Amino acid sequence: MWKGSRASRWLASASQDPRSCRREWLLGLSGITLLPAGRLWDVVIVPEALGVLAAEVLEDLPLLRCGPVLWNVQRHRVGFFVPPGTTARCLCTGARCAGEGAWIAAPGPHQRWGPLRWLVRPDGAGTLNRPEVLADTLQRAAGRPVLRLNSNPWRC
Repeated sequence: MWKGSRASRWLASASQDPRSCRREWLLGLSGITLLPAGRLWDVVIVPEALGVLAAEVLEDLPLLRCGPVLWNVQRHRVGFFVPPGTTARCLCTGARCAGEGAWIAAPGPHQRWGPLRWLVRPDGAGTLNRPEVLADTLQRAAGRPVLRLNSNPWRC
Protein backbone atom coordinates (compact mmCIF):
# COMPACT_ATOMS: atom_id res chain seq x y z
CA MET A 1 0.00 0.00 0.00
CA TRP A 2 1.34 3.46 -0.89
CA LYS A 3 0.76 4.88 2.63
CA GLY A 4 3.55 2.69 3.97
CA SER A 5 5.72 3.07 0.91
CA ARG A 6 9.30 4.27 1.16
CA ALA A 7 8.37 7.32 -0.92
CA SER A 8 5.54 8.23 1.43
CA ARG A 9 7.74 7.80 4.51
CA TRP A 10 10.59 9.81 2.99
CA LEU A 11 8.42 12.72 1.84
CA ALA A 12 6.46 12.84 5.11
CA SER A 13 9.70 12.83 7.12
CA ALA A 14 10.11 16.51 6.19
CA SER A 15 7.04 17.22 8.32
CA GLN A 16 7.10 17.74 12.08
CA ASP A 17 4.38 15.09 12.29
CA PRO A 18 4.98 12.49 9.55
CA ARG A 19 2.13 10.24 10.68
CA SER A 20 -0.41 13.07 10.48
CA CYS A 21 0.99 14.03 7.09
CA ARG A 22 0.48 10.53 5.67
CA ARG A 23 -3.01 10.41 7.19
CA GLU A 24 -3.92 13.68 5.42
CA TRP A 25 -2.73 12.26 2.11
CA LEU A 26 -4.91 9.22 2.61
CA LEU A 27 -8.02 10.61 4.33
CA GLY A 28 -7.96 14.41 4.02
CA LEU A 29 -10.31 16.42 1.86
CA SER A 30 -7.56 17.81 -0.34
CA GLY A 31 -4.92 15.11 0.11
CA ILE A 32 -2.35 17.91 0.26
CA THR A 33 -0.09 18.93 3.13
CA LEU A 34 2.34 21.78 3.72
CA LEU A 35 5.93 20.65 4.06
CA PRO A 36 8.89 22.80 5.09
CA ALA A 37 11.58 23.32 2.50
CA GLY A 38 15.22 23.52 3.49
CA ARG A 39 15.39 20.41 5.64
CA LEU A 40 15.43 17.46 3.23
CA TRP A 41 15.28 19.47 0.03
CA ASP A 42 14.91 22.88 -1.57
CA VAL A 43 12.66 23.50 -4.56
CA VAL A 44 13.42 25.38 -7.79
CA ILE A 45 10.14 26.59 -9.31
CA VAL A 46 9.82 27.48 -13.00
CA PRO A 47 6.98 28.26 -15.44
CA GLU A 48 4.93 25.24 -16.52
CA ALA A 49 5.97 24.92 -20.18
CA LEU A 50 9.67 25.12 -19.32
CA GLY A 51 9.32 22.80 -16.33
CA VAL A 52 7.42 20.06 -18.14
CA LEU A 53 9.96 20.07 -20.97
CA ALA A 54 12.93 20.04 -18.57
CA ALA A 55 11.39 17.18 -16.54
CA GLU A 56 11.01 15.10 -19.71
CA VAL A 57 14.64 15.74 -20.65
CA LEU A 58 15.90 14.87 -17.15
CA GLU A 59 13.93 11.62 -17.11
CA ASP A 60 15.47 10.60 -20.43
CA LEU A 61 19.09 11.24 -19.43
CA PRO A 62 21.02 7.97 -19.27
CA LEU A 63 22.86 7.13 -16.06
CA LEU A 64 21.06 9.85 -14.09
CA ARG A 65 18.16 9.29 -11.73
CA CYS A 66 15.75 12.20 -11.81
CA GLY A 67 14.57 13.53 -8.46
CA PRO A 68 11.00 14.54 -7.60
CA VAL A 69 9.24 17.04 -9.83
CA LEU A 70 5.96 18.58 -8.67
CA TRP A 71 3.45 20.17 -11.07
CA ASN A 72 1.05 22.87 -9.85
CA VAL A 73 -1.54 22.76 -12.62
CA GLN A 74 -3.59 25.71 -11.31
CA ARG A 75 -0.62 28.07 -10.96
CA HIS A 76 1.13 26.78 -14.10
CA ARG A 77 4.38 26.08 -12.24
CA VAL A 78 6.72 23.11 -11.92
CA GLY A 79 9.00 22.54 -8.92
CA PHE A 80 12.22 20.53 -8.99
CA PHE A 81 13.37 19.10 -5.64
CA VAL A 82 17.10 19.76 -5.19
CA PRO A 83 19.51 19.27 -2.25
CA PRO A 84 19.02 21.52 0.78
CA GLY A 85 21.13 24.65 0.64
CA THR A 86 20.88 24.91 -3.15
CA THR A 87 18.69 28.01 -2.99
CA ALA A 88 21.43 29.83 -1.05
CA ARG A 89 23.58 29.40 -4.18
CA CYS A 90 20.88 30.32 -6.71
CA LEU A 91 20.87 33.38 -8.88
CA CYS A 92 17.49 33.01 -10.52
CA THR A 93 16.29 34.74 -13.67
CA GLY A 94 12.95 33.23 -14.58
CA ALA A 95 12.81 30.86 -11.63
CA ARG A 96 11.91 31.07 -7.94
CA CYS A 97 13.64 29.17 -5.21
CA ALA A 98 12.13 27.83 -1.98
CA GLY A 99 14.57 26.96 0.75
CA GLU A 100 14.80 27.24 4.50
CA GLY A 101 11.81 29.17 5.88
CA ALA A 102 9.58 28.38 2.89
CA TRP A 103 6.73 25.88 2.70
CA ILE A 104 5.64 23.69 -0.18
CA ALA A 105 2.14 22.29 -0.69
CA ALA A 106 2.63 18.61 -1.54
CA PRO A 107 0.28 15.78 -2.42
CA GLY A 108 1.03 12.19 -1.49
CA PRO A 109 3.65 10.48 -3.66
CA HIS A 110 0.93 8.44 -5.37
CA GLN A 111 -0.88 11.56 -6.68
CA ARG A 112 -0.84 11.73 -10.48
CA TRP A 113 -4.07 13.77 -10.95
CA GLY A 114 -5.53 16.92 -9.43
CA PRO A 115 -4.29 20.49 -9.02
CA LEU A 116 -0.97 19.29 -7.56
CA ARG A 117 0.57 16.18 -9.05
CA TRP A 118 3.92 14.54 -9.45
CA LEU A 119 5.57 14.54 -12.86
CA VAL A 120 8.34 12.51 -11.26
CA ARG A 121 7.43 10.83 -7.99
CA PRO A 122 9.77 10.69 -5.01
CA ASP A 123 11.56 7.33 -5.05
CA GLY A 124 11.84 6.95 -1.29
CA ALA A 125 15.62 6.75 -1.42
CA GLY A 126 15.98 10.53 -1.21
CA THR A 127 17.10 10.98 -4.80
CA LEU A 128 17.08 14.68 -5.67
CA ASN A 129 17.71 16.60 -8.88
CA ARG A 130 21.33 17.62 -9.31
CA PRO A 131 21.45 21.45 -9.35
CA GLU A 132 24.15 21.71 -12.02
CA VAL A 133 22.32 19.32 -14.35
CA LEU A 134 19.01 21.12 -13.70
CA ALA A 135 20.55 24.53 -14.42
CA ASP A 136 22.01 23.28 -17.71
CA THR A 137 18.77 21.54 -18.71
CA LEU A 138 16.68 24.64 -17.98
CA GLN A 139 19.08 26.83 -19.96
CA ARG A 140 18.96 24.52 -22.97
CA ALA A 141 15.16 24.26 -22.83
CA ALA A 142 14.65 28.03 -22.42
CA GLY A 143 17.43 29.11 -24.78
CA ARG A 144 18.74 31.42 -22.04
CA PRO A 145 20.06 31.15 -18.48
CA VAL A 146 17.24 30.55 -15.98
CA LEU A 147 19.13 29.29 -12.95
CA ARG A 148 22.74 30.11 -12.14
CA LEU A 149 24.59 28.54 -9.26
CA ASN A 150 27.04 30.61 -7.30
CA SER A 151 29.94 28.45 -6.11
CA ASN A 152 30.32 30.62 -3.00
CA PRO A 153 26.96 30.91 -1.16
CA TRP A 154 28.22 33.90 0.83
CA ARG A 155 28.72 36.04 -2.29
CA CYS A 156 25.03 36.20 -3.29
